[in-house]
Amino acid sequence: MLAIGLALAFGLGTGCHMFRREMPRPGRTTLDSPLVMIPARTMANYLIVQGKWDKRGPYNFLIDTGASVTLVAPELAARYSAKNTAPAPTPLVRVKSADGETALLSAATLRRIELGDARFENVQVLIYDCAAISAHLGVKIDGVLGFPLFRETLLTLDYPHSRVLLQKRSANPLLPGSVIPFNNDRKTPIIPLRLGDQTFVALIDSGSDATLSLNPAGLAPTFTVPPRVGATVATLSGDREQHIGRLAQALRIGDYLIDQPVVDLTDELTSLGGGLLKHFTVTFDQEHSRVTFYRESTAPVPSRSSRSTGLSFSKAPAYWRVVSVIPQSPAEAEEIQPGDLVTRINGQPVAEWDISRYQELVASADEVTFTFLNGTRETEKRLKVFDLVP
Repeated sequence: MLAIGLALAFGLGTGCHMFRREMPRPGRTTLDSPLVMIPARTMANYLIVQGKWDKRGPYNFLIDTGASVTLVAPELAARYSAKNTAPAPTPLVRVKSADGETALLSAATLRRIELGDARFENVQVLIYDCAAISAHLGVKIDGVLGFPLFRETLLTLDYPHSRVLLQKRSANPLLPGSVIPFNNDRKTPIIPLRLGDQTFVALIDSGSDATLSLNPAGLAPTFTVPPRVGATVATLSGDREQHIGRLAQALRIGDYLIDQPVVDLTDELTSLGGGLLKHFTVTFDQEHSRVTFYRESTAPVPSRSSRSTGLSFSKAPAYWRVVSVIPQSPAEAEEIQPGDLVTRINGQPVAEWDISRYQELVASADEVTFTFLNGTRETEKRLKVFDLVP
């Protein structure tokens, strides 16, 4: 799993003082048509769009509504930084990641980013090595587009049709649905939700592949499947251990119900990730601080079981390294250890398995055969796929 959502905590120079910082937004946004339709690739509950505005590229960007900043890879920043950017010293900005930890990243201004017929000029960005995100997904990622980038538009994430729509912000949303006001004080959308008879708030975070990351403080939720240790979740500043279970209550988002959702417990702000958003078309109107959820069916959204091989990985082109082994799983029974290297899955090199293909395998297979590398010797282990959360 991967959670990218970033909040701008405060800016830092080389000194130790803090100062308030205006959230980054493009200097100018231009739409060449009333409705800009951008094809998106859906991978592991993320929407990835492509941009190409010169002989280089195309560039792949992940859209992250849970981020108050836009991140770009160092090579993209070097190629497109504004010419009047001061050469030195490079300003540093402290950001807070999904697990509550912080990191310092260099700031820059890009001359432009183009997505189809949409052009964003003088875009304030932070420079971030996207290699880990790229390896996790199995496709090169050149940047992560934060929520404020789309401040001058109506932004629609159309998960069911794998596309992103942009309109001028004075327009009305294309689709009917349930309109919910959001708090935009943190430059990310925070909405009210209901769990049983309790109301709480949550971040809409398309930069997470989870369903619901729930902070249980003050809610006293009940579970049909008690929380247990799950996968290792990668964040900006490191890895954290997942605790995952199934709620006994239904979750209400506006007029829609999610039946007994699978949740990942957190001590940070509750968030709705791509695992839940994928059932909806979601339109954000930042000018009026409102979001519209739309789904063709009004029936409660079912929540399927969460299946697993018991292994979490960090990925490189030639091998996947085991990061953690879920307790009481078939993988633990096979005495697989963190640090073990996997070179093949079902006989095929790991380079041939992007995240979508691997997740489809885990969702449908009864067992998966992993080839482990020990020195120069390869050995196969066949692991049963099990319901981590039935």
